[in-house]
Amino acid sequence: MREKQTCVPPSKTILLVSSMVMLILMSTQLNGQTGVERRTSFDEGWKFFLGDDTTASSPSFNDSKWRVLDLPHDWSIELPFDSTSPTGTGGGALRGGIGWYRKTFTLPASLKGKNFFIDFDGVYMNSEVWLNGRLLGNRPNGYISFRYDLTPLLKFGNEKNVIAVRVNNSQQPNSRWYSGSGIYRNVWLVTAGSVFVEHWGTYITTPQIDNHLAKVAILIRLNNTTTTDKSIVVKTTIFDADNKKIIAASSSLNAKSVEISEVSQQTEITTPHLWAIDDPYLYTAKTEIIDNGKTVDEYTTPFGIRYFRFDVDKGFFLNGKPLKIIGICDHHDLGCLGTAVNTRALQRQLQMLKGMGINGIRTSHNPPAPELLDLADKMGFVVMDEAFDMWKKEKNPYDYHLYWDNWYKIDLRDQVLRDRNHPSVFIWSIGNEIMEQWGGDHGEDTSGRQIARDLAKIIHGLDTTRPITSALNDPSPVNEIYRSGALDLVGFNYNQNEYKNFPKKFPGKKFIATETISSINTRGHYDMPSDSIRRWPANWDKPLENA
Repeated sequence: MREKQTCVPPSKTILLVSSMVMLILMSTQLNGQTGVERRTSFDEGWKFFLGDDTTASSPSFNDSKWRVLDLPHDWSIELPFDSTSPTGTGGGALRGGIGWYRKTFTLPASLKGKNFFIDFDGVYMNSEVWLNGRLLGNRPNGYISFRYDLTPLLKFGNEKNVIAVRVNNSQQPNSRWYSGSGIYRNVWLVTAGSVFVEHWGTYITTPQIDNHLAKVAILIRLNNTTTTDKSIVVKTTIFDADNKKIIAASSSLNAKSVEISEVSQQTEITTPHLWAIDDPYLYTAKTEIIDNGKTVDEYTTPFGIRYFRFDVDKGFFLNGKPLKIIGICDHHDLGCLGTAVNTRALQRQLQMLKGMGINGIRTSHNPPAPELLDLADKMGFVVMDEAFDMWKKEKNPYDYHLYWDNWYKIDLRDQVLRDRNHPSVFIWSIGNEIMEQWGGDHGEDTSGRQIARDLAKIIHGLDTTRPITSALNDPSPVNEIYRSGALDLVGFNYNQNEYKNFPKKFPGKKFIATETISSINTRGHYDMPSDSIRRWPANWDKPLENA
């Protein structure tokens, strides 16, 4: 290859040196591993093409003319606003389309024999992923996080690997809100040894808490990918917020060959520091997998210790104290920045909301970016973690209803597994203004009942510590979702006139206002489509014990 000498200005020299240092660090992480899992950012150095080419999945495809970029990336926000866009105003009048991403990378020969995975935090939408020309899989849902196993197809040493991702957001409209397009959340390369903690493989609960003691239960899922059984030790050490060791628990396990095993551990923390809105204190659990005295995997799980309840008459209590949830419905986009995840922008939003007195977030109307929940944990917000904006019945011609039957169980399971250790998450919402609310008065369509029960069963099979709700805009006892019996909290969107009738129409049931006020604004003009802004203060001024 012919070398080319250039004169680089001092400022660019700093950038080049920084880039070289980052590459060296990444190489060191990959080369220097001793079997302990490492998660490395895989965001840098992708190539992108807006358009479709059926041969782009091939490793030999020539992508030299494609644009070079780093992820996360939203291509729709880069396009001109277009009044004829099929996305409509709900989609920001910005077009979708089809886009391709490719990344070429190498791995040192010394890492051969380890397990490698690629984690996508979110791709909108209909993504297909290939490695070295072989299809790994597809994922229609644009909001869910997912993983692929790269191990069987990887090359090592001087041989190059090519990962290709096709994103299809061409069928419009498919969302009622601005979705963005592309690999708009972070991507990670995960390296693990032969025995490791599974993806989202820990579950930490605190079944008993008081001011003197907190019992901590830890469930760990392990994967032994070897051809022999392994006698291993699983050790979990808990650290406080200052990274000081508090206590540890160890278990011995005979991990069966090519199987996933579960380990349950229990320990206690004396005088626990509780997680609260104004004091969001976090602990960390570090789980080590030890084989013949050697740590072969390490997995950390932040968690908080708190307890809460919803009372039929008195409302919400956190750590035994009454608390009014002052919440907002937060869509995943970042306004004029688009949907590409930007942690500082998310943090700034939450800082402004905190300054306004907000303490609750509803993830309208899909699973959020992991960064949002991390920030909510650290900054002190309660979160209603919402799964779906529609079920089998459509709101738009090309929305998630097309994929419901094949994917809802997988997508909901992955959401709960990913998010269930976050202390900020207090409520699971199985849907927003779902069309299956209606239709059962005469027995002609009761599908809403069965679907709600199915969703609740999936959640309760993975997490029994949080209540389930659904944002209903039909505040009637004959609402099919309500009649399912699946809701621990009955949620109303708007319909403030019905609040006073709730105890009579829904005797003994717990209520939460899932959405109360909406506004449309532009350049100082505000339009309130609901009169709820005039109704809410009457309830707001009630003392907590009477709320």
